[in-house]
Amino acid sequence: MELLTISELFVMLVEPSSTQARIICERLEEAGAVNPSWKADGKSALAAMPEEQPDLIISAMYLPDMTGIDLVRVMRDTSELTEIPFILISSETDEHYLDPIRQAGAIALLPKPFATADLKRALNATLDYITPNTELLEELDLAAIKTLVVDDSLMARNHISKILRNMGIENIMQVENGKEAIKALQADYFDLLFTDYNMPEMDGQELVKYVRNNSTQGSIPIIMVTSESNESHLAAVRQAGVSAICDKPFDANSILALLQQILRDM
Repeated sequence: MELLTISELFVMLVEPSSTQARIICERLEEAGAVNPSWKADGKSALAAMPEEQPDLIISAMYLPDMTGIDLVRVMRDTSELTEIPFILISSETDEHYLDPIRQAGAIALLPKPFATADLKRALNATLDYITPNTELLEELDLAAIKTLVVDDSLMARNHISKILRNMGIENIMQVENGKEAIKALQADYFDLLFTDYNMPEMDGQELVKYVRNNSTQGSIPIIMVTSESNESHLAAVRQAGVSAICDKPFDANSILALLQQILRDM
């Protein structure tokens, strides 16, 4: 697949304030994205998406008719919109509101105000998501890699799976918690395991401990993709034997680099 450039991205901005929209559009043009489409509310944005077919949605958190959380959830539940990348620009700092955006597979969360350089990094992360540069993995037989994705959020599972499929990893099984993952590991063999940290029934740390100490696949590479920020929790996960930890949101290049390192060492 031919790699896109920022100038080729068609961006739809969803922002109720005309002043804020003008500022963000100026920043987009400074970063190289030209002629963005502007919508003032979620309903008009959702109505226009199928026809305009944007490559990226950039939204505020609070819209006149819904929140950014509502907008991305509707997108993820609509088949023709589910894979459109999403970036949030907001001054909101409460994780109660931000975490659902992370779980939905947002490319980036940008604060207000933000620097053009930060926006450009988010746009580059969008390009990596849409057309990842898989040259680093060309020597690997990606089609043969069987992957288990564990997360209680369906949106998060689908986001990770989409990134993996874009890289050429097609053999993917999804389950929603650690207990279901153990059943899958007992029934089949996997080459790679992605897991969240915070899950019901059995969390990511408990799953890592089980895999390393009690399963027949103790050496499987385990990548934890999580919004968990408690350093003591993350230290315990590292101690349990996780291979790598990625933040939510994360960019496709970070996963590419991890896979290159982990899979070549298998």
